[in-house]
Amino acid sequence: MNIRCVWEHNGNDTLLYSIDFPGAYTRGENLETAMRKMSGEIKSYMSWCSRNIDDIGAVEIVQDSDCTLDVCDADSDVLFESETEPLSVDEYQRLKALTLKSAADFLTLYLNIPDKHLSVTAARRTFYGWVPCTAEDMYLHTKLVNDYYFGEIGVVADNDGTIFECRRRGFAALEQQEGFLYNPVTEGSYGEMWSLRKVLRRFIWHDRIHAKAMYRMAVRIWGSDAIPDIFAFRMMDDGLRAW
Repeated sequence: MNIRCVWEHNGNDTLLYSIDFPGAYTRGENLETAMRKMSGEIKSYMSWCSRNIDDIGAVEIVQDSDCTLDVCDADSDVLFESETEPLSVDEYQRLKALTLKSAADFLTLYLNIPDKHLSVTAARRTFYGWVPCTAEDMYLHTKLVNDYYFGEIGVVADNDGTIFECRRRGFAALEQQEGFLYNPVTEGSYGEMWSLRKVLRRFIWHDRIHAKAMYRMAVRIWGSDAIPDIFAFRMMDDGLRAW
């Protein structure tokens, strides 16, 4: 099967997102580099989901989003055309389960880091501030988008407890809203357009970005045998260089 993708780019600098595997992505200094990494990303993603795929075909660009954001640092505002469609109950439950699995697996990875305050990553400033360098920083940064993402579609949420606990409470608050499965598109912060489908995809994508960084850093320090490969990152064609 071909891998249908959305191409978000600032000039040549590229973020490439899979449509059919929400949260799967690659980055590159140009489209060709990001496309080359995508088959490995999909293999890793499918292994993480415990799903089988017989054949990974070519990357097919189905939406082109030119922007002025720092996509090199994962700044993004794209809304997929497919993210404006309503959800069925079954589809919502499947995507919700995957989003909660992502949070639970991120928490497990974090808890398995031997020293959560150790880092070999150089400090660097991005559009959102300093890049989190320690496992503790990465975990807190990833958890603390919970109220932001839910808030962009009008759901009051918090960041209390673990990343899994606050995300689960966010879903409980969402489900109290009448008609949430109709997936209305709303304008959130900074003029960015959001929908429930986008929130689900963004949670998994954001988890995956920082899980890769945490796993990569931990393997550099303690070796691959010491760190559980919960997200199956070792299956990626480009190894730990995929981000």
